[in-house]
Amino acid sequence: MSINVAVIGSANKEIEDLLRSHAIVNSAASSELLRLAQPGSKPPRILVVDIRQRPELPPAVALIKKEHPTVGIIIIAAKTDPTQMLAAMRAGVTEWLAEPFAAKDLLAAIERLAGTTSSTTLGEVFAVVGAKGGVGTTTVAVNIATTLSAASKGSTLLIDLHPGGGDAALFLGTTPGFTLADALENTHRLDQAYLKGLVAKTPNGPDLLASPDRITPASQDPRRIRAVVEFAAHTYRFVVLDLPRSDASVDEAFALASSITVVATQELAAIRSGARVAARLRQKFGTDRVRIVVNRYDRGAEIGSADLERAVGSRIGHTFPSNYRLAIDALNKGRPLVIDNHNKLASSFAAYAKSLSGAGTEATPADRSAGLLGRLTGRR
Repeated sequence: MSINVAVIGSANKEIEDLLRSHAIVNSAASSELLRLAQPGSKPPRILVVDIRQRPELPPAVALIKKEHPTVGIIIIAAKTDPTQMLAAMRAGVTEWLAEPFAAKDLLAAIERLAGTTSSTTLGEVFAVVGAKGGVGTTTVAVNIATTLSAASKGSTLLIDLHPGGGDAALFLGTTPGFTLADALENTHRLDQAYLKGLVAKTPNGPDLLASPDRITPASQDPRRIRAVVEFAAHTYRFVVLDLPRSDASVDEAFALASSITVVATQELAAIRSGARVAARLRQKFGTDRVRIVVNRYDRGAEIGSADLERAVGSRIGHTFPSNYRLAIDALNKGRPLVIDNHNKLASSFAAYAKSLSGAGTEATPADRSAGLLGRLTGRR
């Protein structure tokens, strides 16, 4: 196995020699733990921490797991000490070796961590945010995630990042046993097995990490939010984020997204708000990553596509036709529209999802018509 392993705090080269022919190994003093616990540090995939000469578990171990939840940690101890083992478990450590141990025991621990630690390849993250409340953001996010999951079971995770009371679980027809709050409060424990235990397996395709019922302090911690989204991207091919509009704590999640979709509708308040949201996101994360789409689009509406584009200052990336009855029926059944792809609205959602993943060609925006530009832009 060619795994990057660091041996920390060992008084001799015994452990390093055991691993030399099986992994990429380097050693460092115990003081290196504090550096690895700092934001922005780049730890190895697996840390072997030798505490045989120490009376207790270094506090930096827990800090490292909070800052870098994907790092696997093995503790080498002089004996099996229940108090130390409990402290290690609470810190997120899953491997403990006490003397005497053989080379095969250490190698087996590394192989277990290599199997549960996330891949070094990031999946694609797609963020969906509303211009304002009530524009159908969750509908768009759910149908994108369901389309992407159709290609491969278990390939797609939808994360409802609303700090409390999100509705993605209703749209997907599931009642989760755990929520995003459980992941955020235990970022130091994150590995593939733990994350898979938290997500709900929905009957309609994508896995779901649901919004908690109530806002918790952890749900507003930007570093924890980033840790969960980043780990999910190491675990899933696609991660779709259903995001709140006015919560600065989720900016860390936007930063991980390859594409940010701002959902608006053909009403003045949504268009103006969408323009402001898109402008802020473009300034912070780059113009190429942000797309504005229009939900519930009506070709006969007074505000046409040309009006929309001139108001927001960019091309409308996609339009989803209006079909209120079908959308409400899908929500009440907990069955996303794209599962029964027999109407224009479902086809439009599916086409947009495929355009995000590169699996299809994005549909042409609606016909452009003039009018109402003065009201939309404030110019006469």
